[in-house]
Amino acid sequence: MSRTKQLNISHKPNSTAAQFIRYVFVGGGAAFVQLGLLVLLKEGFEIDANIANAVGFVGGLVFNYIISTLWVFDNSTVMDKAVEFISFALIGLVGLGINQGMIWLFDKALSDIALFGGLIPADKYYLIGQIVATGIAFFWNFFARKYLLYNKKEE
Repeated sequence: MSRTKQLNISHKPNSTAAQFIRYVFVGGGAAFVQLGLLVLLKEGFEIDANIANAVGFVGGLVFNYIISTLWVFDNSTVMDKAVEFISFALIGLVGLGINQGMIWLFDKALSDIALFGGLIPADKYYLIGQIVATGIAFFWNFFARKYLLYNKKEE
């Protein structure tokens, strides 16, 4: 008689490696939400890139929190869900600071320089800033959340 293992995607892993792999997907989804709102607001409504990015951040943060608590992290160090969300958001605010800084750098400070040999128009430099910031903020958000917020030892 053979026994087959069933894949349980709702099980939240405790190993950092497994959580990291899941967070890649969650972070990718959140980045997609944030970038989508950023481009929609900047290109479609001509809103300043940093303001559009802040709105996108909120959308990505909510997406990230919901999916992370359902699928990635377990064992929160706080029992109150409101406090957990606020802590999650505060960690995300550091990521937003990284993000805003990179967008400002590329959109404002570097806009008069022909980066990449003029291959990319200067009015699209904010997207380069977003890509750079996404990579940096991803690692900050994962490890800060993992070790500051979801590192409670099981009892």
